[in-house]
Amino acid sequence: MSMIRDLRAAVVRPSRVTSLRKVGKDTAQTGAYDATRDPATPSAVVDCAVYRNGARVQYDRSLTPHEAMRQVRRDGGFVWIGLHEPTEAEFAGIASEFGLHPLAVEDAVQAHQRPKLERYDDSLFTVFKTIHYVEHAQLDANSEVVETGEVMCFTGKEFVITVRHGGQGSLRALRHRLQDDPELLAKGPSAVLHAIADHVVDGYIAVADAVQDDIDEVETEVFSPGRNGSPRGTDPSRIYQLKREVLEFKRAVSPLLRPMQLLSERPMRLIDPDIQKYFRDVADHLARVQEQVLGFDELLNSILQANLAQASVAQNEDMRKITSWAAIIAVPTMVCGVYGMNFDHMPELRWKYGYPMVMVIIVTMCFGIHRTLKRNGWL
Repeated sequence: MSMIRDLRAAVVRPSRVTSLRKVGKDTAQTGAYDATRDPATPSAVVDCAVYRNGARVQYDRSLTPHEAMRQVRRDGGFVWIGLHEPTEAEFAGIASEFGLHPLAVEDAVQAHQRPKLERYDDSLFTVFKTIHYVEHAQLDANSEVVETGEVMCFTGKEFVITVRHGGQGSLRALRHRLQDDPELLAKGPSAVLHAIADHVVDGYIAVADAVQDDIDEVETEVFSPGRNGSPRGTDPSRIYQLKREVLEFKRAVSPLLRPMQLLSERPMRLIDPDIQKYFRDVADHLARVQEQVLGFDELLNSILQANLAQASVAQNEDMRKITSWAAIIAVPTMVCGVYGMNFDHMPELRWKYGYPMVMVIIVTMCFGIHRTLKRNGWL
């Protein structure tokens, strides 16, 4: 597969890959990670740090990736570089410094990738979809329930490079939490990869609980009784909107299950055996979330069908009422139509009690029809 991808990259996208290598070569020679960036423009590098024996070596904000990697090669440890939405030029120097594969670099820069795990020679490339629940006072047809982002992770023997896209999914708190656990951080880059995976999946669990509350709210509205005692239903567009958001949630969760299973089951040179055990826990949590999301989809389908069925029943009830009243009104309409034909010779036209008798007949028949229809549940 690696050979096929290399050939495809050479044939289909030679100019783009060549430009990445060229810019990376130039920036590597100058010792900078972004030689083409305007100094007035903020850097895409959020944090760059060297870790040795489970502790951060120094808190120097001016440390560049090139200098950090030089320290690691000289004194040992690993470097963790965090970036947020880098441009091709900003990422080219880092890609050249750490020997990242051009196809993985292109995916990291362009974003909008499917969750996956790929192996390139001496590194792993992992894509995570982050999910953030959007708080809303009331769910309506235009409510955005979940907001997605992406975290790409390059994992090597001496480095971890995280590339984040989107306004959510910051890893700053995760970095601080890992720095407070030197024993785990001493395991190296694989410990960071596990922490990121665990952080993303924990976010899935929180969002799943919040979405469950929204579904329960819609379900209650659909089946709660209205004024006449029958279920009142709800706006179908709200259910459709919630179903679209659940579909977006499913696209983030389902493809990630296989990579987590591979990390937990298949021995990998870049993954510490002790850390691999922790990936099993992440895979189990992810499998549980996937079952929840699939259940959400099926439940929303049932709620939508029930809501549409209730709308059809309500329409049928209205039609029955209209038909019943039309049948009642048909009696006086028929009688009046007969006696309104203005024939000279018609029975009871000159009879003294003709009019009262006709009125009694009309009222009696209308009352009888009304009682019969009401007894049968039509009125």
